Amino acid sequence: MIQNQLGYTCVIQALRTANALWKESRRFFAPYGLTEAQFNVLHLLGQQQQGMSQRELSELLLVDRSNITLLLDRMSAKDWIKRQDVPGDRRVYRVTLTKSGEALWKKVLPPYLTAMDSITKSFSTKDLQTLHALLQKLEKQAGSW
Repeated sequence: MIQNQLGYTCVIQALRTANALWKESRRFFAPYGLTEAQFNVLHLLGQQQQGMSQRELSELLLVDRSNITLLLDRMSAKDWIKRQDVPGDRRVYRVTLTKSGEALWKKVLPPYLTAMDSITKSFSTKDLQTLHALLQKLEKQAGSW
């Protein structure tokens, strides 16, 4: 019984923490005209100069696959990303950053990393490694619920 109650308490705390981080990220990105999902796309593409397929993006993002097309449509309309046909496969698009998308990513990334450092500064490297491993384990278990 204690294990179940403690497990429940931990899951509720993880959800509260995720909600607090989500709320603060919305507040953080708003002045840049970005959503959390849009920043995640910019960040993934900023690290991949050759771009990524829409499918690769949808698999890595915290965005439902059915929403990736709409997300990319909005970003394309703002000239942050571009889609290019992949020769030999008309079903696949290669998504890359435009110059303005790359400039926005480079503008937002430093203050974002500073914010991440600020909220994790009281944790040791070992604490962060443990937290990361435990959250991955929780995610995996949640997937088999």
